[in-house]
Amino acid sequence: MNTQTQSIHDDMGQLADDARALMAATADVAGEKVGEARKRLAAALERGKEIYGSVREKAVEGAKAADQAVHEHPYQAVAVGVAVGAVIGFLIARRCSCHRH
Repeated sequence: MNTQTQSIHDDMGQLADDARALMAATADVAGEKVGEARKRLAAALERGKEIYGSVREKAVEGAKAADQAVHEHPYQAVAVGVAVGAVIGFLIARRCSCHRH
């Protein structure tokens, strides 16, 4: 897991922990609006867990597919990487030369 992904994971975990703490702190607060807000927060937490799980599963599947493709076709993967690097280098060089004139 890269640093950015780990950071997002940590932030989502902290947000969920904070939401649970808020729900626990307001458990004894009476009132229709507070009760409704607690229900919406609980539903949002559940949806967030489902979405996170789905996104994570798709990311893992994508990474596995890419890994398998590279292992099955290593020379083509290297060629594609070189081609993409050459195109990006060309575009950057062209952009830099355009700004000089």
